[in-house]
Amino acid sequence: MTSKPLVSIIIRTLNEQRHLEELLSAIKDQDRTLYDIETVIIDSGSTDRTLEIAESYGCRVTYIKKEDFTFGRSLNEGCEFSDGAYLVLISGHCIPCDKYWITNLVRPLEKDCSYTYGRQLGRDTTKFSERLLFGKYFPSESNVPQIGFFCNNANAAIRRDIWETNRFNEELTGCEDMYLAKHLVEVGKKIGYVADAGVYHIHDESWAKVKIRYEREAIALQQIMPQVHVTCWDMIKYISVGVVKDLKAAFHQGCLKDEFKSIIHFRIAQYHGAYAGNHIHRKLSHQMKMKYFYPRVTNMDVSSSYDDKFKR
Repeated sequence: MTSKPLVSIIIRTLNEQRHLEELLSAIKDQDRTLYDIETVIIDSGSTDRTLEIAESYGCRVTYIKKEDFTFGRSLNEGCEFSDGAYLVLISGHCIPCDKYWITNLVRPLEKDCSYTYGRQLGRDTTKFSERLLFGKYFPSESNVPQIGFFCNNANAAIRRDIWETNRFNEELTGCEDMYLAKHLVEVGKKIGYVADAGVYHIHDESWAKVKIRYEREAIALQQIMPQVHVTCWDMIKYISVGVVKDLKAAFHQGCLKDEFKSIIHFRIAQYHGAYAGNHIHRKLSHQMKMKYFYPRVTNMDVSSSYDDKFKR
């Protein structure tokens, strides 16, 4: 009897207990007609129940120290630790929409594409404006293969042989997905967008953390699209246009009163962060790395959690 190809699901975690059990439960329920599945956790110092939950679902767990962490490096180490012919990447606060998520996301890798990414939808605490962004960048129609190099590792898959010769950039503060996708397109490989491989992406961030997210992505985008320059006037214009469009959408959806303040806060945080990140050109200090890679915890929290973990 011919064995089925193995899919390795790689999940980066740091205190993801809030949604991890629902994610792992959804992975457990995935259809396995075409693929076998293993789940790999690469943890960067969780102090909540993340590792306990992972163990209860039979995940394979590996670790990365805080001083070594970048988004690209953690993915590379997680992929290295895994055994699958196909590598699926998902955020610890994303939940697959149905049991065919893996099948739909991975199947295009067999012949059409080297790298795929799936749809993202808002849920729970996802902010109104971000739901609109999901609708813009992750539409209801698939594009396999697509034109261009947009990609997002919150819900993506790549062939192992492609990853082994084209690893994620380990120096970037974000957008390691687009950096790799751009390179793959330049050497003739194909990227695919699979609308039927959807996840709910649940962000629960303060406005300061939203700004930090867009700031670190803008820093990384300098390496991907160095021709893009954001001026102060651009920032003001983007905020204004974004707010007006979102307010119109909220009005038509009957939630303008509830979402008015959220829309203004989100667009200011988004474009102020993009402007700030676009103007940072120096090498990141340790303090700035902590800000970008661990925005939800303090330096002391991270340091103590690692000291405890690696002394065990």
